[in-house]
Amino acid sequence: MEYKKIIELIREMDKTDLTKIELEQEGFRLYLEKTGKNTVLEVPAITPQFIGQPPAQAAVTQNQIVAETNLGEFQLEEEPGNRVLSPMVGTFYAAPSPEKPPFVKVGDKVKKGQTLCIIEAMKLMNEIESDYDGEVVKILVNNEQMVEFGQPLFIIQ
Repeated sequence: MEYKKIIELIREMDKTDLTKIELEQEGFRLYLEKTGKNTVLEVPAITPQFIGQPPAQAAVTQNQIVAETNLGEFQLEEEPGNRVLSPMVGTFYAAPSPEKPPFVKVGDKVKKGQTLCIIEAMKLMNEIESDYDGEVVKILVNNEQMVEFGQPLFIIQ
């Protein structure tokens, strides 16, 4: 299920009296439970290295989404622009090597297909390219930070 669809579902649920929703499709399970003003989102980690570990959970409030995973915490705020999402679980690297400058920084103009970062997964260095032409307005992760599949990395306008 796409990230945007999950967020839409959470927002719609927040507007109603529904207290629980459970969806399952193609090996993906989504469980939403609303308690008071927060909605709890439970998505089991699907990647092999997380088998047997607790599922990821997220608490959703009015204009902010805070997701807590077994790797730590990341936070998204409503911000206009296109999001570049991580295509895999791994370690985010902003530069090709420690002594080199970052691929991009806030304010840089980028073209579709331009390398934005590297994600190391299973000892392989994967270059992540921009899906958009535009300007990097926000970098949402820090160098050497662990990232989840589908986690937003950059906002490009």
